[in-house]
Amino acid sequence: MTHRTIRAALFDFSGTLFRVESPESWLRAALDETELTLPEDEFTRTARRLHEVGALPGDSTDHVTVPDALAGLVARRDIDAESHRAAYTALARQVPLPDERLYDVLYERHMRPAAWRPYPDAPEVLAGLRERGVPVAVVSNIGWDPRPVFVAHGLDPYVDTYVLSYRHGVRKPDPRLFTAACDALGVAPADALMVGDDRRADGGAAAIGCALHFVDHLPADRRPDGLRPVLGLVGAR
Repeated sequence: MTHRTIRAALFDFSGTLFRVESPESWLRAALDETELTLPEDEFTRTARRLHEVGALPGDSTDHVTVPDALAGLVARRDIDAESHRAAYTALARQVPLPDERLYDVLYERHMRPAAWRPYPDAPEVLAGLRERGVPVAVVSNIGWDPRPVFVAHGLDPYVDTYVLSYRHGVRKPDPRLFTAACDALGVAPADALMVGDDRRADGGAAAIGCALHFVDHLPADRRPDGLRPVLGLVGAR
């Protein structure tokens, strides 16, 4: 059997390199922007309900049951920017809010760099890959461009290309996204490692021969070193 060296790394965005803020922080920021307030008990209930219906993009959704009426829209959410906004604002509208403006304000908030925090070991791992000459792609199911998030947190210099579902019109686990990333980096899929938190979506890279490494989708302060093993995998297969 021929052993190949890992020559490139593909990373998911949300839940892998970055984690979005909590539903409470998200709602508080939107209320502050619109100069609105909620009684504390109502605020707590509303933030919890927004989480329960999956209204915050990037939040963990293992617990979410999507209503039948929204299932088609949610399934298409990462195909284009319009579908992404429509899906997430529709999910949020299941929760009564004190002002109609809040649904759009909440959606806009989640795209701002302040809403995201890199996992503690992300800078170290990405910098380590760059030092070794290993090119990096971000491969994400998403409806907007996350590059400003990387720029604001100082990680954009370590990323060679961004392969985003809404720009390609397909979403992971479709192998075309992973193929596009490998092509952009100039490597064969068998020489690439896909790092992600979703075993179904990110696991699609195995179909074209990529190696896989999975991390847990946890709050950033509860996963200090989930990415660090990647450095040990580079150069081995």
